[in-house]
Amino acid sequence: MAAEVTLHTAVHGYLTHLAAERGLAANTLRSYRHDLSRYVHMLDARGRHAISEVTEADVLDFLATLREGGPDRPPLSARSTARAAAAIRGLHRFAAQRGLAPADPAAGVRAPAAPRHAPRAISVAEVERLLAAVASDDAPRGLRDRALLELLYASGTRISEAVGLDVGDVDLGVGSVRVAGPGGRVRLVPLGAPARGAVRDYLRHARPRLARDGAGGPALFLNARGGRLSRQGAWMVLRAAAERARLAGVSPHTLRHSFAAHLLDAGADVRLVRRLLGHAGGTECDRLPCEVRDAYAEAHPRAGI
Repeated sequence: MAAEVTLHTAVHGYLTHLAAERGLAANTLRSYRHDLSRYVHMLDARGRHAISEVTEADVLDFLATLREGGPDRPPLSARSTARAAAAIRGLHRFAAQRGLAPADPAAGVRAPAAPRHAPRAISVAEVERLLAAVASDDAPRGLRDRALLELLYASGTRISEAVGLDVGDVDLGVGSVRVAGPGGRVRLVPLGAPARGAVRDYLRHARPRLARDGAGGPALFLNARGGRLSRQGAWMVLRAAAERARLAGVSPHTLRHSFAAHLLDAGADVRLVRRLLGHAGGTECDRLPCEVRDAYAEAHPRAGI
């Protein structure tokens, strides 16, 4: 049965197929083996041990992690990410064709499009323009969009991390957010006063109205149908605000990169910034250390605490 075929067995069969039946070049085969080894390692950490258990979200998250990098590896180039995507698509296509899995979760997946160069940090003034460009009315989506962008810049979270937040991950009394990053690493990040206020307004006046239309469960950010806001939906919020603010070149990574650049420009220690970005392991604690909170308050342009 497909459910009994482990990921390791499927990868071994696929690589054997490439070598024996397709005659893949040795260097390409070596690269595929490396890419698939990293892929299986991530899936193992998620509790996916059979090829039939893998979902499209797993594939997308892995490719996004390759492009963004992590605490133990730099981001991959667009070319290397495209190669990894080809290896993963080939693996799942092979598994589906050979009856090792009931479906191909990578059928519609392509390598994430990303700029060749590091994302450009926008200035503090440009961040203010971006935030001011969010719809200012009290409609649910306007309050949600303001809360989302304020939180992204206040915490330096990835868009994928922000849409993965649940209501219980935000502590508005203390002013912090618990973020689950790649590899299951959890970190606590401070939230400045403007972000806390925007999230509080959203929770009080917008989220209950959005939740009536669907079953978003514990999700913090909901879409217009009441479900969890998707990464694509969050990116559309950012893009719309950037267009209204007449800011070019704003990507999903822009606010995260600007968060880091502005902290460093204000004299924050690079180790603190890495910690807040999730590049130095998780905090794994229930309270933010005072030194982290104090350093954030001194360096973040919108700390307000």
